[in-house]
Amino acid sequence: MSLLAMGVSYRRAPLRVLERMAFAEDELTKAYRRLADDEVIGGAVLLSTCNRVEVYAEVPGYHEGFLALKRFLAESRELPYEEFAEPLYAHWHDDAAEHLFGVAAGLDSMVLGEPQILGQVRAAVRRAEREAAAGPSLSAAFAAAVRAGRRVRAETAVGASPAAFVAAGATLAERALGGLAGRAVAIVGAGEMAEVAATHLAGRGVGPVAIVNRSPAPAARLARRVGGRSLGMEQLAGALVQADLVVACTGAAELVIVAEDVRAALRASGRAGRPMFLLDLAVPRDVDPRAGSVPGAAVADLDGLATMLEGGGPEEEVARAWSIVGEEVARFARRRRAADLAPLIRTLEDAGERARAAELARHAGALAGLTPEQREAVEALSRGIVAKLLHRPIVALRESGGPEVDDALVRAAEALFGIGE
Repeated sequence: MSLLAMGVSYRRAPLRVLERMAFAEDELTKAYRRLADDEVIGGAVLLSTCNRVEVYAEVPGYHEGFLALKRFLAESRELPYEEFAEPLYAHWHDDAAEHLFGVAAGLDSMVLGEPQILGQVRAAVRRAEREAAAGPSLSAAFAAAVRAGRRVRAETAVGASPAAFVAAGATLAERALGGLAGRAVAIVGAGEMAEVAATHLAGRGVGPVAIVNRSPAPAARLARRVGGRSLGMEQLAGALVQADLVVACTGAAELVIVAEDVRAALRASGRAGRPMFLLDLAVPRDVDPRAGSVPGAAVADLDGLATMLEGGGPEEEVARAWSIVGEEVARFARRRRAADLAPLIRTLEDAGERARAAELARHAGALAGLTPEQREAVEALSRGIVAKLLHRPIVALRESGGPEVDDALVRAAEALFGIGE
């Protein structure tokens, strides 16, 4: 089994495709069950974030693995393959590991080095392990990827502020509203991104702040931290009437704010013609894109932020980060090959030992008159000959460069030494 990674990301897939392909938390069990039912897939991990939807799987070969994962994505998302064929990418074997390690290090993120992705990679494999979907090899690959991500964060200056997405959106809002100081803000959601948004915006002097969320406890905690007030989702309409800036970042599968909600809020008495800026940081979207066509309203989403956030740190730091990723990929590859080939190498060594013992037994009569010292010398000589003969084949196996090479050498070793029959 070898590693195959397949998915779509913000780099080539429009937001409408990403949000249709995203897996909600409550869909993962069913998705993993579907993967387990495919006899081609030996194990899998799903990584579904704001910027990417990827499947990492153990498969026996590239072609059959590609077809199996493509079929899984199309059927599980109820999306014709033609609709995501263009942005779809696949990485095989060591290239798949390099891609995963780069993702964990934040080197493939919309915001270079953004820190949230490392936690998302860790959470993805833990969920797969709970679903009994990730075997030892996949778990080892993700553990090595997390190590690579940690090294990049610790040893380089690559890394974006957790508020990078919010800061970019806040800049757009500031332009649209003519400043943020004293502007009323409604933050819809109370998760990690909502906390980042609330903290960042509080630092820019907005106020008052309302945290709107389905679960009251997280909303209340976040509201206390930023000196705001917490509201239930049933109070969303009223919060929109008051808000100059709306930040939407829930994990809902459906739209949370539709165009009619925005139109009604802008027409409400007491608003006095104030414009509204809506910053949608969710995938799938929280805000109906048509809300941007409502007079007095403007909407920015992740697609709109992508251009602002392109680029990253100093070239030498990025190069150093990729160098670390390369080191960790090579380290992982060596360990994986050693583990994969260990049974064959043991079989070769056992075959050599059996041949040596058989020849000594066949010549036992001729050796019967040897002294213990002479007997030990013959034993040592025979062991040395076997070790010399097996050395080059074993080294070649350990240094083989990919699944196709590995398979060819394994077959050659089995044929030459008469094992595995």
